[in-house]
Amino acid sequence: MSADFTQTKPFSLPVEMQAYLTERNSPPSEHLQSLRQIAAEMPQGGMRLGTEAGTFLSVLVQTMQPTRALEVGTFIGYSSLSIAAAMPPSGRLLCCDVNDTWTAVAREHWQAAGVADRIELVLAPALETINDQPSEPHLDLVFIDADKTNYINYYDALLPRLKPNGMMIVDNTMWSAHVLDLDDTSDDTVAIRAFNDYVAADQSTTNVTVPMGDGLTLITHAR
Repeated sequence: MSADFTQTKPFSLPVEMQAYLTERNSPPSEHLQSLRQIAAEMPQGGMRLGTEAGTFLSVLVQTMQPTRALEVGTFIGYSSLSIAAAMPPSGRLLCCDVNDTWTAVAREHWQAAGVADRIELVLAPALETINDQPSEPHLDLVFIDADKTNYINYYDALLPRLKPNGMMIVDNTMWSAHVLDLDDTSDDTVAIRAFNDYVAADQSTTNVTVPMGDGLTLITHAR
């Protein structure tokens, strides 16, 4: 018998606790708030990185101070703006996406936030863009939030390019708990389930999943 996965976010906090934390967490910038409003009015708005996850990214970036970062899956720019705004002025973020309409919104907000000079957007299949990059370790930070069926391919392509002290962050790894439902054989669910198993079996890395939003998995080279 399959489990009941009727909730959109089975791991969401109680409403009262969520409100309590929201009131005490650092609020998004005005430009991130603008992107939140735009996403709320879009049919595809659920693709936006969650607010807490965006702030979490910003805190990590402020701590790590990466100079070279790469993002797979930009959408309207919430995650890229969260990253770029926290990078040092010399930092550079390469964004991989294929949708010119959605990323036009991102470009507008990068410009308004004063970080457009830190970001390069390439509109092409991400694996092509990644394979055009140097093959040696040169990335301090990688963020993956794109087509789920390529997650393992992105992992394999980017891990050798990640510096020894670098970090890879992958979104949606809890997948609203559908990874637990073995009766769910949809392409995305199967892909996320396979990715999670693949990373868990890779002894060359250390990983931990933060139960925030739809799951953020943090991956580093093993020591």
